[in-house]
Amino acid sequence: MEKWGTVLSTALFSFLLSFLAFLPGKREHNYDFEKHIEIWPYVFLVFFLMLTIGFNKDKIIPKLTEGITLLQSIAIIYWVVDFGLIKTHNLFLIILMGVGLFFSIFSIFHAFTHTELTPTSRLTLSVWSTIIFVLLATENIIRTFQNEQIENTEDISSGFYIGLQYFLLGVSSVYIVQNYFMILGFLPSKERFFNKQYYKELKELKNDHIKRYSMQQIDILHSLYCIVFTGGIFSLNFYYKVVPKHIAIWIVFVTFPFIVYVYQFLTKRNERE
Repeated sequence: MEKWGTVLSTALFSFLLSFLAFLPGKREHNYDFEKHIEIWPYVFLVFFLMLTIGFNKDKIIPKLTEGITLLQSIAIIYWVVDFGLIKTHNLFLIILMGVGLFFSIFSIFHAFTHTELTPTSRLTLSVWSTIIFVLLATENIIRTFQNEQIENTEDISSGFYIGLQYFLLGVSSVYIVQNYFMILGFLPSKERFFNKQYYKELKELKNDHIKRYSMQQIDILHSLYCIVFTGGIFSLNFYYKVVPKHIAIWIVFVTFPFIVYVYQFLTKRNERE
């Protein structure tokens, strides 16, 4: 009951704050009530996510593992290839892809060896995971909201496709916002421009990154399963274009951990029997 009470009180407070959406903008000379109605649900969602994260920071920060960073590294390599960025001649993009490839190899190395996960390694892998998550989430959000309204779709398949995107965005929304906070915290602001407060919060943020990365090392066989499963799906989708790359990535993000969980559950049950 206590958890439900927290959720309801958070939702109620967010609902009250969401009425700020009806305030006229600084440059809004002619008040457009319909426009404010349209943005109202999104303002409510933003407040609800921010308050949920603020009141439950220690509970909702997901534990990262070598398996998760391996999965994300494979996804970002597929994302770059499918985007056609490997054909670019832009020096800045080439440098960025080189840095990304280095960190991808670093995460793959840890997933296929039992190298000790030092605080520096965990910090590096956690920050790399956050960068990937933010990058892929940003594209997913943009593409999702570029769709037409689901009620205006002409056929069931289009409606299902749009609904699937909103579903995947919804189930990951809290983690998306949390990861945005965990990467934006590295950037200075006007009030904390490389001052004492900035370095104090930076230290706390680094500790959060280190603490959220699990010391438990993944089984090398599981890493191999991850490579085969994700590599197979991404390769098929690259050649046959079943769904856009961002949908393929988020389907894998949602389904693969569930498959691993079921596999581990069945294995443990067979061992008990």
